Amino acid sequence: MPVHRTGIELVGMGGVGKTTLARLVYDDVQVNNHFELKAWICISDEFDISVRSKEIFIAFGGEVKKEHENFNKLQEAIRDHLTRKRFLLVLDDVWSESREDWETLVSPFYTCSPGSKIIVTARKDKLLKELGYNSLYKHLESLSDDDALSLFALHALGVRNFDSHLSLKPHGEGIVKKCDGLPLALIALGTSLRTKKDEDSWKGVLESEIWKLPVEDKIIPALRLSYHDLSAPLKRLFAYCSLFPKDFLFDKEDLVLLWMAEGFFQPTPSDLTKETLGQKFFDELLSRSFFQHAPNNESLFVMHDLMNDLATSVATEFYFRLDNESGKNIKKMKLDKYRHMSFVGEKYVAYGKLQVLENTKCLRTFLATFVGEVESRRHFFLSNKVLTDLLPELPLLRVLSLSGFVIRELPESIGTLRHLRYLNLSQTHITHLPETICNLVNLQTLILFGCKELTELPNNFLNLKNLQHLDVRDTLLSFQMLLEISKLKSLQITLSKIKIESERGIEIAKLKDFKNIYGKISVVGLEKVQHAIYAHEANFSEKRLSELELVWGDELNDSRNDMLEKEVLNELKPCHDKLIKLKIRSYGGFEFPKWVGDPLFLYLKHVSISGCKRCTSLPPLGQLLSLKELFIQGLYGVEAVGSELFGTGQAFPSLEILGFRDMCGWRKWSGAVFPRLQKLEIRDC
Repeated sequence: MPVHRTGIELVGMGGVGKTTLARLVYDDVQVNNHFELKAWICISDEFDISVRSKEIFIAFGGEVKKEHENFNKLQEAIRDHLTRKRFLLVLDDVWSESREDWETLVSPFYTCSPGSKIIVTARKDKLLKELGYNSLYKHLESLSDDDALSLFALHALGVRNFDSHLSLKPHGEGIVKKCDGLPLALIALGTSLRTKKDEDSWKGVLESEIWKLPVEDKIIPALRLSYHDLSAPLKRLFAYCSLFPKDFLFDKEDLVLLWMAEGFFQPTPSDLTKETLGQKFFDELLSRSFFQHAPNNESLFVMHDLMNDLATSVATEFYFRLDNESGKNIKKMKLDKYRHMSFVGEKYVAYGKLQVLENTKCLRTFLATFVGEVESRRHFFLSNKVLTDLLPELPLLRVLSLSGFVIRELPESIGTLRHLRYLNLSQTHITHLPETICNLVNLQTLILFGCKELTELPNNFLNLKNLQHLDVRDTLLSFQMLLEISKLKSLQITLSKIKIESERGIEIAKLKDFKNIYGKISVVGLEKVQHAIYAHEANFSEKRLSELELVWGDELNDSRNDMLEKEVLNELKPCHDKLIKLKIRSYGGFEFPKWVGDPLFLYLKHVSISGCKRCTSLPPLGQLLSLKELFIQGLYGVEAVGSELFGTGQAFPSLEILGFRDMCGWRKWSGAVFPRLQKLEIRDC
């Protein structure tokens, strides 16, 4: 066994801080500089070695291809990708003790460079040692009394002591003692008390009868108390999350759309839309630690295992999650009482498994759920009888998700589900939608993301007058077809790509009719735009885009007018208070317009500029206050990097990752201080 394969095991009970400690190590600047590759994988109790291997490959920067459906080919690809590279791999929340599975999972790591490390967080110990790793074992204990009190005070009072709130200190000490030094409990209770500075509220928590309840259901009393402090609407929204399995990756916007479809938001006297109200509710749950940011993707969220257990325990008898454990006794259960049901995707979901739901006539939710990133999922198959025989028996459905299944068409009977408000068909193989779907007059959300074989929409699609959200990213729907459906006045469309194909590029002007484009968009073929007025008419400054990619053709010839391209780029300035990620590729101007680097883009975190071969200077990106990642590649005309990039004042106050590649003309760098830089990459320069 190679001695350079070493690991660290962090072991302890749930909520003690294993993941937090691993995260601190993972994000450390020196750690980032030491390793060429890093990956964070949440394992959980559902250990599918094929899925986990694919997640590891993707997290390390590998590209999954069709041939990798063969597990041996996948392992070869991982091995090749890691050869002679030093990596850090975090395996979070490990439950499986199968030596055979673990040996198979780590077998591609033999070719890595010395110094590679694996960090495991688990509730049971000595896994790495059994696999032959030189492992450092650390059992995390609960916090000391002083540290626990300091952490609690920080979240309850905003400071680490009670010096300014001496009357609250005795109650705080009592509460902290009951939390047994568990950070998760201390944080959750602390945040629940942060708006309450009166003694009665603190005394009420300390003397609550909840502390005396038996802990047979493994729910920590402090977490139950933090739940009881929620408002009635928040309790309902949190309980709904019991439908999702442990380690599920939540998309904030999608969860809010689900809550809306269920009718959880009541009209308010304020000007807040239901969507905005839902986002505020989510943010409140996040601030109270009911949700946490996902380790590998800051735009997604996870729920701690103990919070998931809490959601399951407080969910009323109307909620049911069908998984391997609950499915064992499903035939003996009375299911007619349930209103909301989810099931965890399996390789094949047979009709027999779901047939018992035929009697659940009042079911409102039928939700397919999965664990892990979309790219790492395997193919899932669903019996056609579920679609043709079961769904028509559920006439009151408001929410239907069949995401991720190999479904090629929907039955005509889908049109009988008149109460349906949310329909998710993402990542399926459908080529078209039945005309009867236009009978769903109450439909608010239709998600078709990743339906890569979908080429057309029904003729009467405009009958869906109440449709508010349509996600058609990564489909084959034509621009002209999407232009037609943009006539639905209240519709927000999430696109992925607009391809400009006409000789004059006039299509971009037609984007003015997409008044509610939402989310992420890539505009390809901008070299064909012959007049800047076309770009102006697209009115990008009014569109709610979080990610924007602007792409010109790779071929740079004399027909490309640098002044025209600068004018076009200037007119494509997006809304500054929404944009998070910006990519500019193969732009043919000599310099960038002033908006690129404008400090008004307060939320811009990721910028990539590549293939702009004519550019002789860089924009003042140092002025972007929130910028965390900057990649510059293939700007052959840039000879010096200095003040023009840094701008005025403190440059790059938030930058963590900076990369330069293929800058063959670069000769001089006038350096600056990067106060938060964690990783610097310079290649082929």
